[in-house]
Amino acid sequence: MARSYEMDMSEGPLFGKLLRFSIPLMFSGILQLLFNAADIVVVGRFAGQQSLAAVGSTSSFINLTINLFVGISLGVNAVVARHYGNRDMNAVTDTVHTAMLLSFISGIFLALLGQVITRPLLELMQSPDDVISLSTLYLKIYFLGMPAFMAYNFASSVLRAMGDTKRPLYFLLVAGIMNVCLNLVFVIGFNLDVMGVALATIISQYISAILVLLTLMRLDGPCRFVFQKMRLHWVRVKEVLLIGLPSGVQGILFSISNVMIQSNINSFGSVVMAGNSASANIEGFVYTSMYAFSQTAVSFVGQNFGAGKRERIRRSIWMCVAMVTVVGLAMGIFLQFTSHFFLGIYTTEEDVIAIGMERLSVVCTTYFLCGIMDTLVGSLRGLGYAIVPMFISILGICGLRILWMATVCVWYPEPMTLYLSYPVTWIITLSVDVICLLYLYRKIFGKTKKEA
Repeated sequence: MARSYEMDMSEGPLFGKLLRFSIPLMFSGILQLLFNAADIVVVGRFAGQQSLAAVGSTSSFINLTINLFVGISLGVNAVVARHYGNRDMNAVTDTVHTAMLLSFISGIFLALLGQVITRPLLELMQSPDDVISLSTLYLKIYFLGMPAFMAYNFASSVLRAMGDTKRPLYFLLVAGIMNVCLNLVFVIGFNLDVMGVALATIISQYISAILVLLTLMRLDGPCRFVFQKMRLHWVRVKEVLLIGLPSGVQGILFSISNVMIQSNINSFGSVVMAGNSASANIEGFVYTSMYAFSQTAVSFVGQNFGAGKRERIRRSIWMCVAMVTVVGLAMGIFLQFTSHFFLGIYTTEEDVIAIGMERLSVVCTTYFLCGIMDTLVGSLRGLGYAIVPMFISILGICGLRILWMATVCVWYPEPMTLYLSYPVTWIITLSVDVICLLYLYRKIFGKTKKEA
């Protein structure tokens, strides 16, 4: 039965397999995003503007603290896919048990870290007095769910590497429904405000983690997880970290630039914070849909790289680029024309909606550029190149945004000035990523022709 969920990415029609892999992955990401969206909608509707700002403004903070370990889980995906592709099943088994131990260690570490650094970092981010206490409460509870969050992400990376994107989707569907129901019960029924939405989120995270772990434990073959076999195989740790650590560092630096942007947003007051939070949450659905193709590229390029299928690597990359462009443009244009309706789901206050529409008008129409950029980066990681895209992104995204805030935002201190930093940095970084990938094409395919 388990074999029906697996996929050999190195054989058979490519386009159909890319779709069958990426669509469940896309919906999985959207459901995971709904955890936070449900929190924001419920508090925005039933708890008030301050609670909406408190919950909605925490995403950059959360990403700052978890991105290193999420990056390492991407390394797990690439390494397992590569060994799975070249049929080295002992290496697959060792990587799975190394990865799961890393997930438990990182989850417990983050749960403890969140209790210590939450308030000081929120103060550093200039969180307003009418919001900071609620944000602190929400985050301290939220971080208690980190062991489950990490276990789910690492275990799902293993399943994706073997071609299974369906079961993580089913588990998130169950957990997402539970999250929405508990949100309504805790906030409306028990008046728990931000505490209620935080509790609902971590309960649903533990449900999804338990389900995916049970799946790994019941597998047949090299990806089967046995608690007693968990240990750090240092060769596999090195392989995972060589890809995952640069990805995680890149994610942290992305988050630092976003935290700086959020700090600038906070300086405009709770109305701008609330509008920005609602807009950013809506944009998240576009980003998550596009990011599925970056993850698809990691798995397909990784398996085919392990199998030595160079031409299939090339076709996988450009098919993923084409699909992410279509999805990004279609969703971005759709949200541009329906922005008032969707923002109205989060809040009924027109001044907050107006701020959200301003941000959406800039980001949604250009978001496909970010999707292409991430897909190219995912392709490079699948080939085992993680340090190069890390440095490109550090300079092109983080460095340029910090420079933008230090210059342009000082000259024109308006929220719109901040929003324009997104498309400007995407265009520049994407251009460098294309040059880098073309260079590697010549290097890899040129070598292949000589060997032929």
